[in-house]
Amino acid sequence: MGATKTDHFTDEQNKIAVIAKALGHPARIAIIEYLLKVNTCICGDIVNELPLAQATVSQHLKELKNAGLIKGNIEGTAICYCIDENTFEVLKNYFSNIILTTTNQKCC
Repeated sequence: MGATKTDHFTDEQNKIAVIAKALGHPARIAIIEYLLKVNTCICGDIVNELPLAQATVSQHLKELKNAGLIKGNIEGTAICYCIDENTFEVLKNYFSNIILTTTNQKCC
């Protein structure tokens, strides 16, 4: 069996790409911003904050969770979501390195 396209890139490159893809939808950005605003684990409140159906919000939450951007804890019959600090630390380091590198470049 042949190599997949992702096999040609480093683990870090693949990880950043998965995170960036998950952030590539405005509804997911809105969910992240809401979780940051409330600064706590929340359950059903997200659906009330977005102009989307519950099933659509659930799909966006699934994508964010699969990318490691949010965590979900089961509390009774509900899943409560909050920001996953570890993944945002990865993003912070990645973009800090880009900013530092581009600031010091003497090109075009």
